[in-house]
Amino acid sequence: MSNSVLKAASYILVHVPDMVIHNGSTQTTERIVNPESEYLVELPKHIRSYEDAVAYPPNQTYIGNLPIDDLAAMGQPWSDKKFDGADRFGKFGEIMPEDEFILLMQICDTFDLVKLEKSFVDAVKPKLAAHPLVTESMMELVKEGVDEADIKHFVEDEHAEALRTGGKIVGYVKRAHDVDVNLSAHVIFENLVSKASEVLALIHIVKNAGISPEDVDYVIDCCEEACGDVNQRGGGNFAKASAEIAGFVNATGSDTRGFCAGPAHALVEAAALVKSGAYKNVVVAAGGCTAKLGMNGKDHVKKDLPILEDVLGGVAVLVTQNDGESPEFNLDYIGRHKVGTGSSPQAVITSLVTDPLDAAGLKITDIDKFSPEMQNPDVTKPAGAGDVPEANYKMIAALGVKRGDIERAGIPEFVKNHGMVGFAPTQGHIPSGIPYLGFAREDIMSGKINRAMIIGKGSLFLGRMTNLFDGVSFIVQANSGAEEEGGVSEAKVKSLIGEAMKGFAAALLADEE
Repeated sequence: MSNSVLKAASYILVHVPDMVIHNGSTQTTERIVNPESEYLVELPKHIRSYEDAVAYPPNQTYIGNLPIDDLAAMGQPWSDKKFDGADRFGKFGEIMPEDEFILLMQICDTFDLVKLEKSFVDAVKPKLAAHPLVTESMMELVKEGVDEADIKHFVEDEHAEALRTGGKIVGYVKRAHDVDVNLSAHVIFENLVSKASEVLALIHIVKNAGISPEDVDYVIDCCEEACGDVNQRGGGNFAKASAEIAGFVNATGSDTRGFCAGPAHALVEAAALVKSGAYKNVVVAAGGCTAKLGMNGKDHVKKDLPILEDVLGGVAVLVTQNDGESPEFNLDYIGRHKVGTGSSPQAVITSLVTDPLDAAGLKITDIDKFSPEMQNPDVTKPAGAGDVPEANYKMIAALGVKRGDIERAGIPEFVKNHGMVGFAPTQGHIPSGIPYLGFAREDIMSGKINRAMIIGKGSLFLGRMTNLFDGVSFIVQANSGAEEEGGVSEAKVKSLIGEAMKGFAAALLADEE
């Protein structure tokens, strides 16, 4: 049975400065416990413009315009640097501005809960309509604008969640139920943000893969949000909800949750579904999370830095049947953080890295690139969390020394050659392994590398149901040839047919002679 393959990946960001101030959990909590705090006073002075967010080097790497090695060569920190070749659109996706995204949120609202001010709709609708991937059928879902009095009433008297951009209220999200907190305006707002950013990633993935939306059979959502009502809070289904807006009319789908490790779990599931023959084209996708906007903002402001967590993240990955070219998902050797593994850093890395390598008979050095938690160190260092990817690579290297795969003196070189700088936004599930997949596909297909290990890790204790840690890893490798029934590759079949035709032609010539 042939391995499924990595056909394409898309990565999107949405610059949402007003959501940072009014919807990030650090800011909303501060506004409750200390509404007159110096931090809230200083915060607006540290908000970046859209142009600055687009020119920020790690953001350009995330959407594919700046190679990872070139980002590393620029030297950290990057907060004071701009990429000269910056563009809104990249080969993997784009960086959307806040006003267009708010209109996209209304497009994703199927229960008439999002209302936008008339002049805002009139101004932004032509901008979004000009987007190369937004379809006419999507634009038909934009509703007529309302007046300011209506917005003021719902925000002040009806518990609606205000929608802001440019420092101004331009609309609101209504609550979907009078008493059900699971359908409160706040929750509906967060869920629509996640859905809309996922839709943006979905319309980019079909473009990147060169397929039609109708070709997708199954969608797995792996974000960190949850939708449902009082009777099934978190029941889902973001996957089908997003697929509907993106025009994936032939797809079904479901949600997979695993905190930060969710995308890695979902990709293993997708690869298995395709390999089994259940589905041909499966998309794993996730939208962003408003709660994590400005999460480390206090430390950034304290150190006179811009608020770097001012973007929502989104991702989509297309897994298909083996085409004989694209990198394969090797499901024979999967790293698993088991219930009995333990939560020490060494135990976690051992279960996710060295255990599957032992099973495969490989050394640590046989993996050309490791992609663990790829958080941008510009964000984490000022907050005291250090360089997360580098810490992971040093732990992997230390295990390599213990196993005899490398010498202790070779640790720095190992980190340099088998690791990479972090460049992903701290959007929880977004940095965990998957940001490299787009580049990994290119690196493998160009022959730059042969194998990459994607490592997803998660903190299950956040849900207060268990103190366990979590994680899963898998290997993406160069294609060995699409295998047909009987274990004969597609290339081999073509070769045999060609040889048979040559023999047949030779026999005909011999008969004529």
